[in-house]
Amino acid sequence: MSAISRDRLLSRIGVLIAALLIAFSSLICVNGHAATDYIATWADYKETGGAAATWNDVAAAMDAVLDAADELYQGGDADGAYKAVNAAYYGYYETTGFERNAMGYIAGSRKTEVELQFSACKAVAKKGGSTDDFRAELDTLSSMLHEDANKLDGVEDEGSSSSSGGSGNGVSVDGGGGGWVTFMACFGIILREGLEAILVVGAIIAYLVKSGNKDKLKVVYIGCVLAIGASFFCAWLLDQLKLANSANQEVIEGITALIAVLVLFYVSNWMVSKAESEAWTKYIDDQVKVSAETGSVFTLGFTAFLAVFREGAEVILFFQPLLSGDKKMVWGGFGVGCVVLAVVFILIRFFSVRLPIRPFFLGTSILMFVMSISFLGSGIKELIEGDVLTMTPLLSGIIPSNNVMDVLGIYPLVQTLIPQLILVLITIMIFVMQGWKTKNRREAGVLAIILGGIGVHKFYLGKYGQGLICAAFCWTFIPAVIGIAQGVHYLTETDEQFEEELKSKTKIPKKKNEKKPAKKVKAEASK
Repeated sequence: MSAISRDRLLSRIGVLIAALLIAFSSLICVNGHAATDYIATWADYKETGGAAATWNDVAAAMDAVLDAADELYQGGDADGAYKAVNAAYYGYYETTGFERNAMGYIAGSRKTEVELQFSACKAVAKKGGSTDDFRAELDTLSSMLHEDANKLDGVEDEGSSSSSGGSGNGVSVDGGGGGWVTFMACFGIILREGLEAILVVGAIIAYLVKSGNKDKLKVVYIGCVLAIGASFFCAWLLDQLKLANSANQEVIEGITALIAVLVLFYVSNWMVSKAESEAWTKYIDDQVKVSAETGSVFTLGFTAFLAVFREGAEVILFFQPLLSGDKKMVWGGFGVGCVVLAVVFILIRFFSVRLPIRPFFLGTSILMFVMSISFLGSGIKELIEGDVLTMTPLLSGIIPSNNVMDVLGIYPLVQTLIPQLILVLITIMIFVMQGWKTKNRREAGVLAIILGGIGVHKFYLGKYGQGLICAAFCWTFIPAVIGIAQGVHYLTETDEQFEEELKSKTKIPKKKNEKKPAKKVKAEASK
């Protein structure tokens, strides 16, 4: 090889190396923040020796993670930024007890506001919003965290209390706290979570007593006991599988809440259909008494199980970090909360029994409907926190944020408001259709074609279970297609065929006194 050729070859190799270096440098510039380091959990943070004496220390540690999320997003790594925000939520906000103390000591609605703000940050990252929008959401979140930290630390003025412990009347980090503060936090948690369950269970028990089915109360009690046991088991299982304080926990809670919505709404409408004295008497005297009664009691027992299980598992998970502090105050708050709930239960159990049938059934039905609205909103919110759905804010300046709205499960989100409005629409239609004594195939056909997508024709025909299935899966548009087909079927068949379809298949119950003669005959034959 000549010297000229060798020089050309070396020159080309140099140019290639330079080009590679430039490309590599560009790649680093574009994705330079992809390797941004942050401490993902509170436990790892404490191992580094960082300040961990006050809630402002926790908030400052979360700020570092949120700043890392911002750097990642500025560098084009939206997925990394999303994961960093999740780390701040699951690795700090939940595991330190920040969430639980905010709910118990500040307000349940405040805890919800902060959770939704975490979701707002993740929504910007997931939808590819601008870097300015992402930074603005992070700043809002950081401000909320420090504001709550000041309240928990007992600091009046904004700012970090560092390791000074504030004014000394705050809640200590990692569970427990300043005496009565811990007591009130635990009392607030058990009262808030337990009240939802006790209202449902109390209404079910009062209904069974009112309807002369005291012997079926054991089904509800068994459901409650099984739910308590399942709550402890679920909390243990989540801890063993490392699912506690993770997206999986939120998804499980959300699915449980949505199942409870279906059962509560079914029972609510079933009670409305029996609100009239004549309807109730006919129901009791009907030959399908045994089979229908057994089915409804099982449904009520299952409703009690879901209500207690959903709240029970959440209470246990909330109390876990608090037990590392002042256990006397923790159990004191828990015990007093249970006593208050017991008083509420007794009031519902004994005072509601004296009500006449129509007001009682309608009142119980309304209560269960309100609880179904609440569970629907909170269940979908859990799915948003579990990263199954991406939140879309709506009417945030109109819908207030307070404890009442939080208990009712009403949030300024598209994902929660639209399903709740659909449920309200279905309920209004059901109440209107309750006055229609006869069922007309033409009306059923028109309802099926126009509103079959949300199961209105099924509710019209008294098939509440099928109607709920249609409403639950309306987003797939499959119920709408099926509704059109069923509507055409109703409109093209004869009145006699329609009436025949409406007839329920009944089972004639065996009478207990019929078995005795058979036993006597058998005994006489053996003699």
